[in-house]
Amino acid sequence: MTDLTQAIEEYLEKHTSPMDEVLESLYRETYLHEMNPRMVSGPVQGRFLQFICEMLRPTKVLEVGTFTGFATICMARGMAKDGLLTTIEANEEYEDVIRRYLARASVADRVELIVGDAKQVIPGLDGLFDLVYLDADKVNYPFYYDLLVDKIRPGGFLLADNVLWNGKVLDMRARERDTQAIQAFNDQVQQDSRVENVMLPLRDGMMLVRRVVD
Repeated sequence: MTDLTQAIEEYLEKHTSPMDEVLESLYRETYLHEMNPRMVSGPVQGRFLQFICEMLRPTKVLEVGTFTGFATICMARGMAKDGLLTTIEANEEYEDVIRRYLARASVADRVELIVGDAKQVIPGLDGLFDLVYLDADKVNYPFYYDLLVDKIRPGGFLLADNVLWNGKVLDMRARERDTQAIQAFNDQVQQDSRVENVMLPLRDGMMLVRRVVD
């Protein structure tokens, strides 16, 4: 991260409504105890996700990749009160912290946590979702998209995180598997006639995808 990028991130945070005590505590605990704390959504992205849910008022949300649950809490707070957010996390070591903070944030009754491999879980999920948030292992983004696009209701949305991948997507000769997968995912969405999409330069890049109404 360049000094300018860091300065811009700090400026964005200073001009975004601050985290409450629960999110502040979760954010701090993630940075203290996890190996890759930058995977946490953080205050700007978290507030954005909450606002998206407050605008859409979805009743059925799917999150692929929970990590420690920061984004989960933000979306659950913004969605319809009678809604259900299903979140899938592959790493069982995060389950305790996820459940503790869901309870502290008073959203546990709106969240269904599934610990398992999303590639196996997604095909068995019933019904269509109003909103899907994809923030799992990057190498499988193209595969996840194939599984998810038909799980989105007509007019519904998908948000995918890290679509700029620290700017590495600009390197057409990249050999890193994660970079190649993100590049393939971005092209896959762009070429899919079933959706409309816009790429946003929020943090590490976010793709907002709308399922076209049949």
